Amino acid sequence: MIPASLRALTLLPFALLLIGCIDRRTAQRAIEGVQQAEGGVIPDVMPAVRNESLPFHYPPALYAVKAQGNVTLRIFIDSAGAVWPESTSVVKSSGYPAFDSSAVAGSRELRFAPAMLHGRPMSISILLPVFFRHPKGRPLPGDTILHRNHTAP
Repeated sequence: MIPASLRALTLLPFALLLIGCIDRRTAQRAIEGVQQAEGGVIPDVMPAVRNESLPFHYPPALYAVKAQGNVTLRIFIDSAGAVWPESTSVVKSSGYPAFDSSAVAGSRELRFAPAMLHGRPMSISILLPVFFRHPKGRPLPGDTILHRNHTAP
């Protein structure tokens, strides 16, 4: 259960975790792309991904058939930067249970530098999109935006 004192923030990043097509730096830029806040609390410093590589794994059966999809998770990051696995939920399914499960499982391994408000670490709830793209798959609607953000310096 998330504490009542939670200060929630919803991040609607431009693009975040694009399997096979995005690096850690691009993922961090997406986290910083705040577009909407719940309760009016926006941290001074957004949480920063500490993982050297992103912990999301393409399910082998879906990779074999070149399936692709997007999963949106809600994750809770505490004031120490840890993700609370019991708070993670699928907000928008990819339509493939294996993608959804892989996204949830990978989120448990994410580590963050915490969000900061007035110099103090704060807990935060974010929407985290996870995109599964096969390197030989056809682009999905909206992928031109993802590609442009990925190739930007």
